This record gives sequence, structure tokens and C-alpha cells, in this order.
Amino acid sequence: MKILLRTLSLGVSVLALAACQSDPPVALKTSEMPGAFVAPVTKSSQVWPTVDWWTGFNSPELTGLETTAEQANLDLAAAAARVVQARGQTGLAASALFPAVDLEGDASRSSSHETILGTGGKTKTVTVTGNSFGVSLNASYEVDFWGLAQDNLRAAQNTARSALYAQRVVALTVTSDVADTYLDVLALRDRIAIAKNNVDAAQRILKIVEAKVANGVSSNLDLAQQRAILAQVESTVPALEEQEREARYALAVLEGRAPEGFDVKAQTINGIVAPVVQPDMPASLLVRRPDIAEAEANLLSAHASVDAARAAFLPQIGLTGSGGYLNPQIGQLFNPSSLAWSVGASLLQTIFDGGAKTSQLDVNKGRETELVADYRSTVFNALSDTESSLGQVTSLAQQEAFVTDQVKNAAEAFRISELQYREGVADLLAVLQTQQTLFTAQDTLVQIKLARLQAGVSLYRALGGGWTVDQDKDQPTRNDFNPLPIPL
Repeated sequence: MKILLRTLSLGVSVLALAACQSDPPVALKTSEMPGAFVAPVTKSSQVWPTVDWWTGFNSPELTGLETTAEQANLDLAAAAARVVQARGQTGLAASALFPAVDLEGDASRSSSHETILGTGGKTKTVTVTGNSFGVSLNASYEVDFWGLAQDNLRAAQNTARSALYAQRVVALTVTSDVADTYLDVLALRDRIAIAKNNVDAAQRILKIVEAKVANGVSSNLDLAQQRAILAQVESTVPALEEQEREARYALAVLEGRAPEGFDVKAQTINGIVAPVVQPDMPASLLVRRPDIAEAEANLLSAHASVDAARAAFLPQIGLTGSGGYLNPQIGQLFNPSSLAWSVGASLLQTIFDGGAKTSQLDVNKGRETELVADYRSTVFNALSDTESSLGQVTSLAQQEAFVTDQVKNAAEAFRISELQYREGVADLLAVLQTQQTLFTAQDTLVQIKLARLQAGVSLYRALGGGWTVDQDKDQPTRNDFNPLPIPL
């Protein structure tokens, strides 16, 4: 008997050891993180953006739009609802750690017919009526001996963390999209104004050509050529106006409202300046990008599911108990003599399931391997986003300086050529060439200004928009977060 008990004890110890929580896989090594960013960084600028980074663009209207979007955007509302769902699933998983207790009460009245022997040896049928009253308390509990319920709870908790971080990703995307779209609207309005100025210039030149043709100084060829140029320039205005309308409609949707009646007050992109920020070490992105935190939580959830799938191979131990009172008279229901109770235990071990549990373990392992790759990809893409945005901010600032000088000189050249044509010194071709050069340079300058500002927005997004994982450390579904989350 002692040998049998000793053998059983050893077997239980081996099974318990097999069911222990295992370490997550190695997903990222310290050596894989670069020591510094390659792209140029302005050392005198602010380190990391703040959570209200859009206020630095010097646009009260943009700040108001961002505030409204945070409250009314429909994608954000859907993301918040998914967080509620995930936390509900965590509660369901946690409930498996507690016993289920039910209180049951019943009362019945029954009637039956019985045949009895009466006087004189005759039988007769009588009706027998009776009452039955009862109250009972039932409890059941599945012992989490192998940690199956704990593993499922860990998986649910990390899924809830993932949903929370996904909400932060949506919030960062929405605020960035609002800024980008708002800047699009203003830039298109500038381009429309430039196109209309170009139309005015073409009409002004057309009047000069018409006067020269009327005086016999110029030919009808010049007149036809200038009329064609005017029509071509005029055709650019409706297309730009349509783009501006569509950008406003997109901005209205980001604000959580219908596009009808929505408008933007500002008319020009000039005066909006994106403040320059700089990142710290590349490894800091791991705790400043919600998409990386989301990928890490998904991976840890998948790993907990693998542990749960392993624990499912082990026997399930259940405990049950019930107690209550049963008496035909309600006044005597709680009499000690009416008390009845029972306790029991059960053990369930799957012998054959057609490979279902093995297949489920394979599914969970494959999912974990997939998420390891997803996590690494998310980290490397975050580094790439930051490097690209830093480079764009510097490159576009240099381009803007060159094109600004080009616009200044092109404007002077067009002024001189128009004056010379009026006086008969220059021909029409020179005027048309300088006009086209000026228009193209002005339009290009606006687009470069837009690209530079949007590169600043992209940089804020690449750096996490001022978010840090510590902001969510008080959430009830969050575990401790390691800057390099997967054990090295």
C-alpha cells in the first residue's frame, strides 16, 4: 500500500510539473535593437511628443477638431466597445476559479386515487391529497489543480490588454488622420487660390493680345494660343475644388458627423508650423507605441492558450455538495429531522477524443509562432516609420527653402516678361513660359509645405503620439510590462 501511495504521489508530481506555466518564446533580442537612429535629429528640440501634440501647430481650429474627434469618432466608439467585450470575457474566464452555488426552492401539491377495503368487505376508491415543500443549496467546483482555468484567465487578460492597446492605436490613427485631412483642406484652398490667380493672369494677358491683334501688331495665332492657355488654366480649378470638398467630407466623418453643412474656417496653410520633436533611444519605442504593446499582449495571450491546451490533457477534478430540507408541512420544513445532504467528488480523464486535444494544441502553437513573427515585424516597422519620418522632416524643410527661392525669382521673371510683352520687347512665348514656371513653382511650394507638415504628423504618430504604456498600468486587466517584453 505504501508503495502504491508513493507511486501515485510521484505521478501527481510529474503531472503537476508538466502543467506548470511555461516561459514565453524568445521574440526579440537586445542585440537586434539599434543603439541610435540613423536619420538626422534636431538635438535642441523637444524630446518625445506630448499627448496633445496637435496644439503645437498653432491652430486653435485644429485643436477643437481633435477634441471633438476624440469624443465623437465612430471608430473610437467601436474600439471602446471592443474593450468592454474583452473585459467581459476576462470576467467569464475568472468565474471558472470560483464555485457555482445555486439555491433551489420548490412546493407542490398532488392528488391520487387509492382503492381501500371498507366495511363489509367492500372496496372503495378514495382521493388522497398531499403537499410537499423543499429548499436546497447546491454547490459545484472544478478544482484548478493543473492551472487550466488560470491559463485561460491569463489568455483572457492579455486579450483584454490587447483590446485596450488596440483602442489606443485607433485613437492615434484618428487624431493623425484629423490633422492630415485638415491640412489637406487648407493646402487645397491655397492651390485653388493660386489657380485662380493664374486664371486672372491669363485673362490679363489675353486682353493685351486682343488689343495687339486689333491694332495689327500680333497675329490670330497668338490670340488662339492664349485662349487655349486660358481654358487649360481654368480647367484646373473645378478639379481642385472637388478635391477640397471631398477632403472636407472625410474630415466630417472623422468628426463623427454627416458632411452636409460641415465647413472649416481657415483658408490657408500659411501660419501653421509643426514643432520639431526628437526621439530618445530606439528601444524606448517599445513602451511608447501602442501597436507594439498590442502585439506583445497578443503574443502573451497566445502563449497562455498553449499552456491551457497542454493542461487540457490532464484529468479534471470536480467537487459537488448539496443540502436542504424536505417536509410535507411547510411549518416543519426547517426541522432538523427534515435535513438531507450529500457530498461527492469526480474525476474525468479523456481516453480517446479522435485527436481533438492534440489538434487544438497544434493550433495554439501555430498561432503563437505566427504572433512571434507579427511582434518582430511590428517592432521593425516602428523603427522604419520613425527613421522615415525623421528623414522626411529634414528633407522637406530643405526642399521648401529651395522652392521658396524659386517662387520669388519666378514671380519677378513673370512680372518683367509681362511688362516687356506689353511694351513689345518680348514675345508671347516668353510670357507663357514664365507664367507656367511661376504657377508650377507656387503649386509645388504649397504641396511641399503640406508634405512637411504631414511628415511632422507622421513623426508624432511614429513616436506613439505621447502615449506610454505606464498610462494604462492601472487598468484591471494589465500585467506588468517589460520594455523588452519577451524573455531574452
